Amino acid sequence: MNHFKVSALALLLPCCFAAFSTNAAPLSVGASVIYSESPYKSGQDRYYPVPIINYEGESFYFRSLQAGYYLWKDQQDQLSLTVLGSPQSYDPDQSDDGDMRALDKRHMTLMAGASYRHTADWGIVRTTLVGDVLNNSNGIVWDLTWLYPFKFGDDFSLTPGLGVLWNSARQNRYYYGISAAESARSGLDSYHPDDSWSPYVELSADYKISANWRASVVGRYTRLADEIKDSPMVDKDSQILVWTGLSYSF
Repeated sequence: MNHFKVSALALLLPCCFAAFSTNAAPLSVGASVIYSESPYKSGQDRYYPVPIINYEGESFYFRSLQAGYYLWKDQQDQLSLTVLGSPQSYDPDQSDDGDMRALDKRHMTLMAGASYRHTADWGIVRTTLVGDVLNNSNGIVWDLTWLYPFKFGDDFSLTPGLGVLWNSARQNRYYYGISAAESARSGLDSYHPDDSWSPYVELSADYKISANWRASVVGRYTRLADEIKDSPMVDKDSQILVWTGLSYSF
């Protein structure tokens, strides 16, 4: 993946992994593409190819860039320890803005924590709490979503959702903050954000093409929190992401 990867993309990943592994087959593989709208100044919207490799076992699961171990699993509740790769990063060498090119590089990282899902007649509650374990941002991110699936026969379903993303102050300061040294080099104002809450709406669609083939798409519109959009690095107040893919189940 290339330069402008943002927090909404990082948090969309586990959500999409769930959407791309809704069938009962223990193993599925395929290909997908993520469209990511960049909020950064001089950022360019990007398309990222991502392989789909999903395995669902009794105790362990693997979903492309995410893996987990179930502490509790039944038809209604699933609680797991999880590890996921966060592609969020910033490479100043890839920017065409002179001020932005003077900033420090922000690295992608590995995040670990817990994930919980509860299914009831009134919908699905899905939440993930993860923190950086590679000493990059040392930040924490929490995703909380309510979903309500609509099934149209046995082959097609639509699932709208409402949610919110919480970034800790350290997460925001690493990816959106500007230190005094960076300010002196770039001419941008120094910036020291606190933690933030970014609400979003989400819609996923899943279509069973045949007994083995399945097509899925997930879209999310996020309203960026003031702590993010007020950063001198950012020139947008919202972000759109779409993940679409095709998989084959064994």
